[in-house]
Amino acid sequence: MIQSLYATKASVRSRNKAPQPTRKSRAAERDVKHQRSGVLYLKSSTGKYYIGLDHVRALAAFMVFTWHFIHVNNGHNAPPPTFPLSLLTEGHTGVALFMALSGYLFAKLLDGKSIIYTQFIWNRFLRLAPLLLIIIFIVGLKNYFAGQDIYSYAKSILAGFIRPLLPNGGWSITAEFHFYLIFPLLLFLTSRWKYSLLLVLMLAVTMRAFLHHELGQIQTLSYWTIIGRVDQFVLGILAFQFRNSIANKHLVVFFCFFIFAYFYWYFDSMGGFYKSPSYPSPSSIWIYMPTIEGFTYALLIAWYDNSFRHSTGKISRFIALIGTYSYSIYLLHFFVVFRMSKAINAHIIDLSNINLAILFSILCFLVMVPIGYISYRFIETPFLRFRKVYCRSL
Repeated sequence: MIQSLYATKASVRSRNKAPQPTRKSRAAERDVKHQRSGVLYLKSSTGKYYIGLDHVRALAAFMVFTWHFIHVNNGHNAPPPTFPLSLLTEGHTGVALFMALSGYLFAKLLDGKSIIYTQFIWNRFLRLAPLLLIIIFIVGLKNYFAGQDIYSYAKSILAGFIRPLLPNGGWSITAEFHFYLIFPLLLFLTSRWKYSLLLVLMLAVTMRAFLHHELGQIQTLSYWTIIGRVDQFVLGILAFQFRNSIANKHLVVFFCFFIFAYFYWYFDSMGGFYKSPSYPSPSSIWIYMPTIEGFTYALLIAWYDNSFRHSTGKISRFIALIGTYSYSIYLLHFFVVFRMSKAINAHIIDLSNINLAILFSILCFLVMVPIGYISYRFIETPFLRFRKVYCRSL
């Protein structure tokens, strides 16, 4: 009986001292629930997943989608809308958000680790190439049936590894590929001196200033190539390095965002992407535009990633899924976005009002979500199983 009493007390103590679930165990439990429900989230090859960064991807995809949607009735050339909606009517800036996010995410994944470069490139190939190759094939098929010269198209695809010629927004993948080529150098410089990337930024701005003086314009190189985009990748890396100084600085971040949004409203009012005063623009603003965009977006990413515990509720998970499908949405929306806006404008309602056009862009963007899911599930995901771990602890 005494033994039974001690056994009972011991069992009570063991229940009271049951181990509390850790953050890792809760994350593993969520993964199991998502797998059972058929939900597919994009994890890195390290097995890590950051739901907040998928929120950022979703926003960037929406900005680019809206930019193309409002081309109906030349809405992209319309007077600027209510502040700060110019970030949507000049939604090409969403590409800069994607670029800054790439720099930030790779810095985050490689924090305290060394890179196995060949496996890094292999993983990026598996992530980007399958869908891109299908897009290239479909566009080539369309050109063939339209009677266009397929030989010239093939040459442009080959040149697309160097120049921004790949179809359906594939030019941005060329810029990102060029970033991958210099990424080991950036990591090496960072390991030697924390502030070395600031020198890279100064060099990039100086180069653009020189090219602007020589060519009379720098917009095309700043927007379409690594000559401008390098700032955004680098600032993304720097934002991760200084993340602890950015976290919870709400007033500072809101002030910077307000200034940036006002700047873009002013840029929009002066003609924006196409009419400042022409395309390509001779304005010197394009010397600094990649830096301004990169600084603001990198700051916002680091702040959002490190200042909050992101919800895993239904709305948060839905937005994150859009981020997971964002690559598919980005490449595929070119096939339908202009047709969507023209059909709505012709058969449902006049989209001359820019605010109304933005509203309908939201509805049409949601139509892209199931399309993005199908592409991600059946084109992207099958190749991800062949990824390899590309980083190791120092």
